[in-house]
Amino acid sequence: MSKTKKSIIANFGLLSAAVDADPQRVEQNPAASPQSGPALPRVGAGVIGAAQRSIGELRDERDRLKALVESGTGASLELDASLIDPSPYPDRLADDNDADFAAFRATFEAEGQRIPIQVRPHPERAGRYQVIYGHRRLKAAKELGIPVRALVVEMSDRDLVVSQGIENAARQDLTWIERALFTARMDDAQIKPRDIKAALAIDDAELARMRGVYRAVPLDIIELIGRAPKVGRPRWGDFAKLFSASEGGSVLLQKRLRSDGTSTMSSDDRFRLALAALKAPAIMRDDGSNDVLSLRDPSGQDIARVKISAKELRIVHAGPKGAAFSAFLQAEMPRLVEKFERRDDEDA
Repeated sequence: MSKTKKSIIANFGLLSAAVDADPQRVEQNPAASPQSGPALPRVGAGVIGAAQRSIGELRDERDRLKALVESGTGASLELDASLIDPSPYPDRLADDNDADFAAFRATFEAEGQRIPIQVRPHPERAGRYQVIYGHRRLKAAKELGIPVRALVVEMSDRDLVVSQGIENAARQDLTWIERALFTARMDDAQIKPRDIKAALAIDDAELARMRGVYRAVPLDIIELIGRAPKVGRPRWGDFAKLFSASEGGSVLLQKRLRSDGTSTMSSDDRFRLALAALKAPAIMRDDGSNDVLSLRDPSGQDIARVKISAKELRIVHAGPKGAAFSAFLQAEMPRLVEKFERRDDEDA
């Protein structure tokens, strides 16, 4: 592959990010002065000089390069899909269900692959590759047992994560926690903070918030919860603080999130379950099969015992205030149901 072709492919994502930015900000302040707000991603001078061109010229150049990349002219190879490994920096958690991918695979099988994926030669295993982007197309090809068309580019780890981050940012389908985990994996690989910020188009404050979550909450707990698409940064921040303050939080959540029935829950509901477990008082066991939660008034007197199993939740009132609390709870049930139905809006 020629140097020109490599340069075009490697910088296409950066060019797209620049073009899709706010046109007024680009036109009014191409020099990106400190007062103009967040700077646009730095891009290769060999392909574009974003600071020197009008937004119209950038769009024309972006469209030209996009057509060239999608056609695969001069750079598209047909590869055995089994020779292509995942990116060393995974940025996806398991989906709640496979329905969307099943539909995508059916379309892929019926209509064929329209756009090549992008891969790089594996840095440690001769004859193999690592995917940069096009993970779903690669997965579909592997499941169907067919070759996959790919653009093969030489790319460093730094350029890989920046390109992967920009490609994902353009689609805007990563959840907040997936972006945070992608950041964690770049951190672990000692990618420089400036390159992490460029890959995800974030600033120092957002990087600090992401670190505050993934450094507090173990990866296995996050993976058990899943993508949680309706849970944003504030709720994950609260979750991390509660987890850090809890005693035995990891063991508690492992038990909660691996119990019967959680695998069929949505990842948003698994997040709520885990958050509720962290907020709850200490839970005891009654006969080894049920969790027992004691509800107490401000003076410390028991008013109810809540027995929780995989199949039922039972509330038994206790103490002098127990009967009154039971009556209160019955009256509140309709409002609790309404609040339950509104929970997605409250989490957004």
